[in-house]
Amino acid sequence: MAKTKDDALVTSSEVDSQDDLDKVGYRSEFRREFSLLETVSFSLAIMAVSCGITTGYQYPLLSGGHMAIIWAWFIASFPVMCIPASMAELASSMPTSAGLYYFSAKMASENRSALASWITGWSNITGQITLVCSINYSSAIMITSAISMATDGAVILTQAATFGILMAIHFTQGIICSAGTRVLARMTVVIMVIILGTTFSAIIALLVCAGDRRVSAKTAFTSFENNTGWGNNGWAFILAFTSPMWSLTGYDSAAHIAEETANAARAAPIAILVGVAATEILGWLYYIAASFATQSVTETLQTTLPLPMGQVFLDTLGKTGSLALWIPIAVLQYMCGCSQAVDASRVVFAFSRDNALPGSRWWKHINPYTLTPINAVWFVILMSAICGILSFSAAAFDSLASASVIGLYVSYVTPIYFRITSGEKKFKPGPFSLGRWSRLSGAISVLWTVFMVIMLLFPYARQVDAQTMNYSVVLVMAVALFASLSWIFSARHWFTGPVPNIDNKKYENEKEEST
Repeated sequence: MAKTKDDALVTSSEVDSQDDLDKVGYRSEFRREFSLLETVSFSLAIMAVSCGITTGYQYPLLSGGHMAIIWAWFIASFPVMCIPASMAELASSMPTSAGLYYFSAKMASENRSALASWITGWSNITGQITLVCSINYSSAIMITSAISMATDGAVILTQAATFGILMAIHFTQGIICSAGTRVLARMTVVIMVIILGTTFSAIIALLVCAGDRRVSAKTAFTSFENNTGWGNNGWAFILAFTSPMWSLTGYDSAAHIAEETANAARAAPIAILVGVAATEILGWLYYIAASFATQSVTETLQTTLPLPMGQVFLDTLGKTGSLALWIPIAVLQYMCGCSQAVDASRVVFAFSRDNALPGSRWWKHINPYTLTPINAVWFVILMSAICGILSFSAAAFDSLASASVIGLYVSYVTPIYFRITSGEKKFKPGPFSLGRWSRLSGAISVLWTVFMVIMLLFPYARQVDAQTMNYSVVLVMAVALFASLSWIFSARHWFTGPVPNIDNKKYENEKEEST
């Protein structure tokens, strides 16, 4: 134990965490109330594997049938794992809520530092906010699916009703996410328990209850059906990667709550790696179970339910069993949205702390009672709700999912790219380091992301109209255009990247006096 200048007792891990934060130039403004378990839970909560598979099942089902259901997730898991590994190394070295855009600023060369930070920050905020909306929209359509199941298809809600549900989800999440750090930390453990419970329940229920109706192993693992309209089967299969790419996002959350985490230099990389690895393994098992339980790809795609997995549940578990499993997953998806909103608010706070957002003085304000950035929470909720207007499009989920993945993964690999180029010699490893594998992991991360970003800009089906087009390009380009013009005409003259808000020399003197 040690004494701070306020004569309060803190643990040695808190002292270490504060030392790490002071080294990167920021004053500690949060309570460090996320333990290692809660940080891992937070990472798992945003990926929420049972929700991700349930809502993303339509992608492999459409673009390859059984073969894509099982193998698209499996194949994508390997290059995707390189990205969190490289990110964990950076988070261990520089544990701050500024996260990715701070990493870019420090790893880029001096003349590119500010621009690299600007690009990373805006890309991450774009991905963060659209991810909140995509999670909440999928939560809304899970609710409409449950209503349709419960009424045997008699009640099918309109797009306007779905939009109303989406707005209610946003509003109530804003209230929950305005709570203090202790409440949010405890909530993540509850979410983790629900994730594990619903995932294992779904895997077991689909395999056991399908009984003699299970398809053969040959069909489950090798049957290929292209229902996208694209003539090239290889391209159709690649489109199935949308599911793992959307599900395996948000793991940077552990870096963004670093200033609320005890011993963040160790806890953050562990949470990132454990969260992604567990999600990949459990997700693949869930997809295997779903493939065996899907009796007919064509009939499943023709369902009147908003989500094809709902039809698989009904065919396998019956109405009562389906609702008994579907409702907890829907509740989990709502809580997943809460976790993502918290994550996004910390990014907005950190970027505003460096005066990079319009209205930064509002968004960087810390509520004196909760010691959390409540204004930033409501900024995220408002912007996500605006994105929710896309719910009137038939391709709303596709567009939001693609936009979130593009924004987030561009922000993920930008600091990784600079880490293995200009930042290789000046990088100072933290407790977790990839060592000689850093360059290989980074190179795979960059190449895979470039490939996936190009893929995600394409429409999912070949024949498109105003209702079915992929609007992700509109969302991403709108923010990119605004950020670019802001940089050219204004920000390049005053934005220098992360701005330290403490005097390190003064801190060192206070530290010596307190000890």
